[in-house]
Amino acid sequence: MSLDSYHHKRNFTRTPEPSGDTEPGAAHHGTPAVFVVQKHAARTLHYDLRLEDGGVLKSWAVPKGPSLDPTEKHLAVAVEDHPLAYGDFEGRIPEGEYGAGTVIVWDRGTFEPVGDGETFTDMLARGAAKIRLTGRKLRGGFALVGTRWGGKDTNWLLIKEKDEFARPGYDITREEPCSVLSGRDVHD
Repeated sequence: MSLDSYHHKRNFTRTPEPSGDTEPGAAHHGTPAVFVVQKHAARTLHYDLRLEDGGVLKSWAVPKGPSLDPTEKHLAVAVEDHPLAYGDFEGRIPEGEYGAGTVIVWDRGTFEPVGDGETFTDMLARGAAKIRLTGRKLRGGFALVGTRWGGKDTNWLLIKEKDEFARPGYDITREEPCSVLSGRDVHD
């Protein structure tokens, strides 16, 4: 897994984003992997889902943000891998830079793949991953399902599983808009 695309899109003399100059970290076996959801007020407001895999954060832009309603299927567009240090990033990316706008850590915690011993990497390669999140806002089962919309394999669906943490009709992005780190919203 490489951060080449991440580095190519950014000018680290201008952006406060972490450079991730070191090689991607090693996977830690036996400990849960990290997840983070960042709220990003760029050209359009969206959320970035990031899941640790192979020493990087696999990343998806989720235009409507995550949902706790199992009947909702939210588009999640795969984007470039990010360095692990990005999981703590909050700040303003300057105008003229890739992703210009304000970023907050909307939620974070740990996750684990759910399946018969299949790795998260293998689940992604086959285009369907079930995961269990343990975060401050997001908990329980979620599915990432690959699609072929428009002939692209970058489009996925993020779907909440029916479990004790599901909340049909509850709009968590509207009801809980602030960072779990700073308590700020992207407009503060």
